[in-house]
Amino acid sequence: MSRYEEVELTREVQAVAIPYGTETTVDKGTKVVITQKLGSFTVMNEFGQMVRIEKKDADALGIELSVEEAEANVDDESLPLEDRVWKQMKNCYDPEIPVNIVELGLVYRCDVKELQPGDHRVEVDMTLTAAGCGMGDVIRYDVERKIQKLSGVVEVDVQLTFDPPWSPERMTEEARLDLGMM
Repeated sequence: MSRYEEVELTREVQAVAIPYGTETTVDKGTKVVITQKLGSFTVMNEFGQMVRIEKKDADALGIELSVEEAEANVDDESLPLEDRVWKQMKNCYDPEIPVNIVELGLVYRCDVKELQPGDHRVEVDMTLTAAGCGMGDVIRYDVERKIQKLSGVVEVDVQLTFDPPWSPERMTEEARLDLGMM
């Protein structure tokens, strides 16, 4: 499937409107164009409205996930918890930018604190590429939800901050290359 191929939804799916972050339903039979397939799917309908559809609903778009994609969120308990947290955050994307939030430099701090043996609290400070981004709460919730899935995590606190403000210099070299900024 090419990056911008039109598909027809094979079943109704829950989605999140971009950039507003409101939940919505996309009906079976709706024709959409897939504009991004990283972490989740960003699609646009015939009226130019964009929504984010979760990876778990790939089948509704006629997409069969590869083994690598399906296992991307597997919790590898052989790794230290902090490494697993960072790995999970690399599965979080701004739906309008095809680079994960870690490579974009949006994560300012990630602390893993042991509450009692086997139970941990994860605290994350992150920002957005623009303070007025309507997807801020959606991205923050995505980070919280993915970290919460990790074994040993009992509390997650993700805070959005704009001090210091994000700048492209925070991006990794790989992210700059992916976005054609080098």
